[in-house]
Amino acid sequence: MTTDEKLLRIAVPNKGSLSVAASELLREAGYRQRDDSKRLTLIDEENGVEFFYLRPRDIALYVGEGTLDIGITGRDLLLDSGAKADEVIGLGFGRSRFHFAGRAGAFTSAEELRGKRIATSYVGVVSAYLEREGIDASVTRLDGAVETSIQLGVADAIADVVETGSTMRQAGLEIFGEPIMRSEAVVITRSGGLDVSGSASTQLPEAYETFKRRLDGVLIARSYVMMDYDIRAEDLSEASAMTPGLEGPTVSPLHREGWVAVRAMVPRAGSQKLMDDLYAVGARAILLTEINACRI
Repeated sequence: MTTDEKLLRIAVPNKGSLSVAASELLREAGYRQRDDSKRLTLIDEENGVEFFYLRPRDIALYVGEGTLDIGITGRDLLLDSGAKADEVIGLGFGRSRFHFAGRAGAFTSAEELRGKRIATSYVGVVSAYLEREGIDASVTRLDGAVETSIQLGVADAIADVVETGSTMRQAGLEIFGEPIMRSEAVVITRSGGLDVSGSASTQLPEAYETFKRRLDGVLIARSYVMMDYDIRAEDLSEASAMTPGLEGPTVSPLHREGWVAVRAMVPRAGSQKLMDDLYAVGARAILLTEINACRI
C-alpha cells in the first residue's frame, strides 16, 4: 500500500452472536483480526484496511453517516436503524426470524393486532411492517427481554427474534402469523456507495473491490466442494449432467482405455446423495475435497 492510498474503514461487531463469526470470516478472507476483545481498532496495512469494533446496533448509523466505509451487522439492525445504508452481501450466518407472539390462543394473525399495543426492541422493523400491511397499532420500545411485558400489562403482544421458540413458551406465549422478517449477517455500505453495476463509486477506497472478491470467494468456498470421479466415456454425458460445475466440468482421459476423469465444483448440500447417484450410473473413485478459498 502506498502512502497516498486511503484505508478502507470497516465496522465489525464487537460482541454478541455476530462478532465471532464475522471475525472468522475475515480471517478466512486473509485479513488480520484482533486477539484482544477489548481492542477497539486494528490496522491491517498490508491489505489497506482499518477495522473498528463497535456495538452491532450502532454500525449501520456510522456507515450511513459516512464515518465508516462499510460494516458487518444484522439485516434486522440495519432496517431498524433507519440509517442511509444499503445491504450489499448476505453472509449466511446469524440467521433469525422475527415473529409476533401473544398469550396462548389470543391471536391467530397479525390482522388482529389492529388497535393493540405491541412491545419490541425493534421499533423500526415492526413499525415498517405494520405500515406496509396497513395495520394501525401502537408500538413501544423495550430494551432487553420483552416477554414479560404482556404479563405486566404493558403490551397486548410482542415482536421479537425467534430461534427455537422455547423462551416464549416458557413465558406462556404463542407465536402467531407469518414471520415479520428473516435476518442474517450482512455487509452494508452507505447509500450511493456503489454504482448500478455493484462496483465501488468514488466514495469508497479501491480496497473495497478486493474486499468484496475475497468475501465472495470465502462464501462460495463454504457452499461448494470439489468432486472428482472416474467414469466410462460412454456414461460421461449422463454423469456430467449431474455435475455441470460452474463453467463446465474438467474432463481428462485416463490411461485405462475408454475411461475419463472428471472434476467439478458441486454444492456442498446434497453432495453425499450426489455421490450415490454418480455411483449408480457407473462412476468410481469418487472423491470430495474441501475448497478453502476461490475467485470466480
